[in-house]
Amino acid sequence: MPKFAANLTMMYGEHPFLDRFKAAARDGFKAVEVLFPYDHAPAEIAARLREHALQLVLFNVRPGDWAAGERGLAALPGREAEFAAALDEALRYAQALACPRLHVMAGLVPKGADAHLRAQMHQTYVANLRHAVGLAAAQGVALTVEPINPRDMPGYFLTHQAQAHAIVSEVVGDNDRSTLGVQMDLYHCQIVEGDLMRRLERYHHGVTHIQIAGVPDRHEPDVGEVRFEPLFAQLDALGYSGYIGCEYRPKGATSAGLAWLRPWWA
Repeated sequence: MPKFAANLTMMYGEHPFLDRFKAAARDGFKAVEVLFPYDHAPAEIAARLREHALQLVLFNVRPGDWAAGERGLAALPGREAEFAAALDEALRYAQALACPRLHVMAGLVPKGADAHLRAQMHQTYVANLRHAVGLAAAQGVALTVEPINPRDMPGYFLTHQAQAHAIVSEVVGDNDRSTLGVQMDLYHCQIVEGDLMRRLERYHHGVTHIQIAGVPDRHEPDVGEVRFEPLFAQLDALGYSGYIGCEYRPKGATSAGLAWLRPWWA
């Protein structure tokens, strides 16, 4: 049976952030993920996790200035020192929160970028990931990269599954994905590539975290053009043992929209 994690950045928005842990546990979640925990001290979050018997399974390395439109630092030439500092901060949070996995955001390709700049970004991304993987692995933390659709995040460096898996292979090879894997968001994948069952068959060996949302509006998974039940069954058949992050924006009150999940917990 799939293991589901509530994304507390998108879900339970009717509650203050630190109260969302209690709400998720009350609804039956045993695991949670967040985008960015940095507005709160690690001790505050750790207390909520302990109190409500929750595991934090994923969060993102700080992506630069989010409010100013930045969406990651790892592929940006000249920003290596900032990326290193962000990684150090994220690893400190991961240790304090016993979180096993961090998502490293690549960043945006500048408008009008030529092939030379794109090649520079690729080289920077690979070099930063190699350095980051070594530091993270020494602390028992794994990293992920995630293709994101260009409709929601125009200009993002990483958009396709093949691109993401090729980068992972370049960084760590094809035999050991325990330190760096692909975060496969089926919402983004459907928008960019579709053919989700075939994508899972092809790439599941390199996927270490999955996320879901209804397509096209990013609401509950039972709303929209994708039927997720066969995909969950396929993940079981493929032997996927990681978490499925519920990274969606509820149409209304979060708890009221969880009917789609109840059969999987029955």
